[in-house]
Amino acid sequence: MDFELPEEYRSFRDMVHRWVDAEVPKEWARKLEADEHAYPFALWDKFTEAGFHGVGISEEFGGQGGDVLMQMLLARELARSLGGLAWIWGITSFAGSKSIGLYGSEEQKKKFLPLIATGQLKAAIAFTEPAGGTDLLGAMTTTAERVDGGWKINGEKIWSSSAHVADYLLVIARSDKAAEKKHQGLTLFWVPTKTAGVKITPLAKLGMRSMGSCSIHFEDAFVPDELVLGEPDKAWYMLLPTLNNERIMVGAFCLGVIDGVLEDAVDYMKQRKAFGGIIGRFQSLQHYVADIATMQKTTELMLMYCADKQSRGEPVGVEANMLKLMASENANQAADLGIQILGGMGYSAETDMQRYWRDSRLWRIGPITNEMVRNGIAESLGLPRSY
Repeated sequence: MDFELPEEYRSFRDMVHRWVDAEVPKEWARKLEADEHAYPFALWDKFTEAGFHGVGISEEFGGQGGDVLMQMLLARELARSLGGLAWIWGITSFAGSKSIGLYGSEEQKKKFLPLIATGQLKAAIAFTEPAGGTDLLGAMTTTAERVDGGWKINGEKIWSSSAHVADYLLVIARSDKAAEKKHQGLTLFWVPTKTAGVKITPLAKLGMRSMGSCSIHFEDAFVPDELVLGEPDKAWYMLLPTLNNERIMVGAFCLGVIDGVLEDAVDYMKQRKAFGGIIGRFQSLQHYVADIATMQKTTELMLMYCADKQSRGEPVGVEANMLKLMASENANQAADLGIQILGGMGYSAETDMQRYWRDSRLWRIGPITNEMVRNGIAESLGLPRSY
């Protein structure tokens, strides 16, 4: 069993690490995030110039190529400095290139993937219902009705990050109200945000600032047949593999946050002086750092395991859930310890610990709550469904 990355992956990781330090340092990320209502187009443009939007898209469609593992290495390095702002890259990577690449038609791939790879198209995810949260299927009230030449969508979605600047929305809606089971009768749509009947409203929130999160109202929004992804009424079966990918991506972002927390904590402990010397000599703080470093390594091992399994096409549903659970709780705990190490400065907007804490707190809730993740893991061991 070889835990070392192949040379190609190490070179890519090291290149991105240097790029992050030079192009998107933490102090710049703080400034972007502080301007809460301004989407960071400059950050998007830097990703475009670096070619990152094309990672995971085959060269046939204008991308850089690269598998799941390479995408996760990129996600980790970006989050080390950017925290939640790494989703500026990640949302379109998931909602756009991953979704179009997996269930798009050949025509859809040829039309949209080159635009995504070159940074000309932004996408957003519109799945969550206002009354549903994690109960996506049970609370699905957004409907799609067949009409001449396409569909009319009515309903509301919430917590759609970056929808206010997106060009397209990845929307799931109930297309068959008479379906026998909740996971049946759902269809996936690729909806232009400028469609008549689509209204997007930004929402205020604790973390993940400046990238924006929105509610979306659909009122008789017409979507032509050529913008249906995959087979109508079969969306849930198509989505399951990509949901695993989303959980693995969250794991990578969380690991990047842990990297950033550890960097800042160790650096601060070597410089800050109190009671006649550096605070790095205090045993209690050393224990905090040891805990953070242990979280980092265990999260890294689980992330590499899951990414490798998925890249080889092996089932990874339970393991991806375990990764999301462990990584999100490790990242949030690490950031909390980081605040404790820095003391008052950890609570200050002049440092990144509070930003890491606010951003990582969301990952314990989305894209699926950790409580629901635990339910799924328990069920995989043969225990009865608890809800």
